[in-house]
Amino acid sequence: MSETPRRILVVDDESHITGVLAHKLRNAGFEVDTAADGEEALAVAREHPPSLVITDLQMPYLTGLELCERLKSGSATAGVPAIMLTARGHALSENDLARTNIRLVLSKPFSPRQVLEHVNGILGGSASAAPGSVEQSRQRRAEAA
Repeated sequence: MSETPRRILVVDDESHITGVLAHKLRNAGFEVDTAADGEEALAVAREHPPSLVITDLQMPYLTGLELCERLKSGSATAGVPAIMLTARGHALSENDLARTNIRLVLSKPFSPRQVLEHVNGILGGSASAAPGSVEQSRQRRAEAA
């Protein structure tokens, strides 16, 4: 019996970033949805709950942080982890992280290969593997360090 591929939602107002990440993730076997802003992403996530969200911080209409807060408060998306993409030097506070399911903050520019490695680490394996807990992912990253 084959497993359903995991769904990743990639959100950025820069279409070349969503395009590159979507291509890399699809080649790795993930299903990928994209959105150009936080409001569109929220609608997509409610219709097709993702396994993980990769979002830019600074976007029109709804920031990546606001998106992650709303996803955490939604019943179908409350446990969805996120990777936040930020402009170099922009940091999130501990309070920001506590209010959301953000597991990782990456500064732009980044390597798409690096993002894929982090996605696999957070989700606990390949595109169709059974999801691992966040704590298991953290433990594996700590052991590898």
